[in-house]
Amino acid sequence: MYLTIQETADFLSMPETKVSALVLQGRIRAVHDGEQYLINQGQFSTHFEQVEKYRMMIQEFLNEPIPEDIDVKDED
Repeated sequence: MYLTIQETADFLSMPETKVSALVLQGRIRAVHDGEQYLINQGQFSTHFEQVEKYRMMIQEFLNEPIPEDIDVKDED
């Protein structure tokens, strides 16, 4: 499904000017039909999957218990 810059900005929760700048920089792939840029929505699915994967990895790391230090000696 192709989206306009305005629809893409709404989809990504970003300002239209930022999306336009990313399209002109080539960081977002788009097709120009003579009047407007059309952006394939499917290119963002991989990005969102990777963000969710990294979010889960960070959450697992933060939830991991702190191991006991094996170098601590008993002073009894």
